[in-house]
Amino acid sequence: MQSLSGRSVVVIGAGVGGLSTACYLAESGADVRVIEKNEQLGGRASRLERDGFRFDMGPSWYLMPDVFERFFGQFGREPTDYYGLTHLDPHYRIFFKDDDMVDVTPDLERTKAIFETYEPGAGDALERYLEKSALNYQVGMEHFVYEDRERLRDYLDLDVARQARGLSLLGSMQGHVEKYFDHPKLQQIMQYTLVFLGGSPRNTPALYNLMSHVDFNLGVWYPEEGLGGVIDGMVELGRELGVEYETGRPATEIKGRDGAFLVETPEGPIRADSVVSNADYAHTEQELLTPERRGHDADYWDSRTYAPSAFLMYMGVEGDVPDLEHHTLVLPTDWDEHFEQIFDEPAWPDDPAYYLCVPSKTDDSVAPEGHSNLFVLVPIAPGLEDTPEHRERYRELVLEDIAENTGTDLRDRIVLEEHFCVEDFADRYNSYAGTALGMAHTVRQTALFRPPHRSKKVEGLYFTGSYTTPGIGVPMCLISGELTAEKILEDHGTTGLPEPETTR
Repeated sequence: MQSLSGRSVVVIGAGVGGLSTACYLAESGADVRVIEKNEQLGGRASRLERDGFRFDMGPSWYLMPDVFERFFGQFGREPTDYYGLTHLDPHYRIFFKDDDMVDVTPDLERTKAIFETYEPGAGDALERYLEKSALNYQVGMEHFVYEDRERLRDYLDLDVARQARGLSLLGSMQGHVEKYFDHPKLQQIMQYTLVFLGGSPRNTPALYNLMSHVDFNLGVWYPEEGLGGVIDGMVELGRELGVEYETGRPATEIKGRDGAFLVETPEGPIRADSVVSNADYAHTEQELLTPERRGHDADYWDSRTYAPSAFLMYMGVEGDVPDLEHHTLVLPTDWDEHFEQIFDEPAWPDDPAYYLCVPSKTDDSVAPEGHSNLFVLVPIAPGLEDTPEHRERYRELVLEDIAENTGTDLRDRIVLEEHFCVEDFADRYNSYAGTALGMAHTVRQTALFRPPHRSKKVEGLYFTGSYTTPGIGVPMCLISGELTAEKILEDHGTTGLPEPETTR
């Protein structure tokens, strides 16, 4: 018997966490309706389409393929039922700003040889590092990511202690990486994934060295039609399960409690037994709930450390860009100043580290013939002053930096250009201070220290997405949807989700 049969649920926000939660609840028998304020589904994983160019507006890396396999497998499907996958080679290219370049490929022996050129013994150190990373990933995912330990006593358990033994739980990523590599460039290669977690090497827990297993061992993939193709697959799955979707309908207030909610919208109220918010957590509490119904006050949100915002340039370019790969990183040889200008003394970075994505290297459908599809993402501090003058000045700085450090001068070849920055994140996604990702993964904002999936004050109101556990990133938001659905099921007389069907 489906445990939520006849129960109505409204999911506010069609980002990855909301789409994931909706699928699990519909599979459990609920009548699920997803409402989205913007014109398309996907949240930050939206698309921008102009003049024959198609851009992923937000996430563009397909990492942790096992998480997607698990998600679709819960419903008796496979990712390839909805989209194809291409294993990228190289995974990515790195330009250091001293005329040095490194390609990280699926060939581990080749990567070890490259590491040896920087530091004797670094190849063997990489192998040891990845062994530790693989252990952290296996144990961390099974016992600390897919299981939501939301109270301190959940960790004061002999089984948890046994599983945690040997994991790199304490200290920062910087301290952990320094135990294996002395050369600063090798340290940067092992830590660049922190950008996806919204942190810096000095404020992110060492546990996240598990991301190197994701990078080097599980590989970097490109889904057919980009991350937007993944969103299309999730939406199609949801429709097969009975989920209803409505775009252009923002929530303006949440009234009532379990069994008697009214979600107010400009088109009129929606009645529901339960509500799940995938909207920005702070926005939900501060704007959609009255003060006495908020689990956290304004001081709490003001005191959090937020992941960076971003200055994004989406560009359609004439001709090819042969010196760039599908994923390209451009890094100063010393990136401490950039992180300081994000977390310590917020300012537009003077010497930025940034990311270039050229999906037209892999997918002909994203650009007209004879053109390249390219976007550049510069992490910047949330809350920065974001005026047209700031954007134009920074545009010139970034284009000059790309030409100088990659040998790719785009300035006379751009036929289409759109920008997205702090104010756009705040306006389009209601994100706090214009953060691009949510709350950073600092030591004090990881695991049980993140906001909970259940509202602290309103019975029947739940949260999902990057502010909750397990945190930031598309795979983590997929898992967040599963954890949120489990909370709802637990609160309605069942111990968890139905057993998944056998994957074909």
